[in-house]
Amino acid sequence: MYRLSNTVIGFLNLFTLLASIPIIGGGLWMARSSTTCESFLQTPLLVIGFVVLIISLAGFIGACFHVAWALWVYLVVMLFLIATLMGLTVFGFVVTSQGAGVDVPGRAYKEYHLEDYSPWLRKRIKDPNYWSNIRSCILGSKTCAKLLLWTPLDYLERDMSPIQSGCCKPPTACNYNMATTVSQDPDCYRWNNAPNVLCYECDSCKAGVLENIKRDWHKLSVLNIVMLVVLIGIYSIGCCAFQNTKRAETDYPHGRNRMSKVRPRWDYHWWRWWHHRREQLY
Repeated sequence: MYRLSNTVIGFLNLFTLLASIPIIGGGLWMARSSTTCESFLQTPLLVIGFVVLIISLAGFIGACFHVAWALWVYLVVMLFLIATLMGLTVFGFVVTSQGAGVDVPGRAYKEYHLEDYSPWLRKRIKDPNYWSNIRSCILGSKTCAKLLLWTPLDYLERDMSPIQSGCCKPPTACNYNMATTVSQDPDCYRWNNAPNVLCYECDSCKAGVLENIKRDWHKLSVLNIVMLVVLIGIYSIGCCAFQNTKRAETDYPHGRNRMSKVRPRWDYHWWRWWHHRREQLY
């Protein structure tokens, strides 16, 4: 069986090399797109696409053409990628472990509170520049326009997405029917019926966005675990291919000969000559 690990790693890297092309193409297309939502994904897509392209190319050349330094670069970058992916997965589980929807009595939907989520996510979502982009994204997606045709009965019986619950209506506990001296949720005063205002500046809207991020990160974490298992398997095969390539570059294709008895000592020839002379004399 001739260099099975080199053949396997070559085919695997050829596949990932071809797979990186649509990833890079999608990132470039998103960079030129005018849709605000898609711009959030362009940088990660481009980075992932180019990293996969480079390491796949190095692994393919090293495995198929027995280039040891290319495989060495491939293994180093692959190890860094595995460590980064593992750290990202753990970080994702930590920052999304807090926060959940709260049931509303008599309603099918849930409401979300900003203070329930992790401090790191709250700090991120409160950044004015970051929130401005997200707000524009929600406006462009027409998420709240879907609720314009709802009847009062629909609000009682139908469910809402976290963004619809937080951004498209005021908190259910708000009371606008009469003047009251009872303190209300600050979001009750941020609500406005104008289609471009609504509750987009409410903390409940930010919480709804964080709930969406939390759900997406949980899905991404599951995918990351699967990718980690695959990458560790490819890395193990790559190590075998690297050893095969190093052997192919030396005079010992089956490994260096370490049998000391095959190599005579420094005095072997001298002792043999002296022994032969003694036999001639005696």
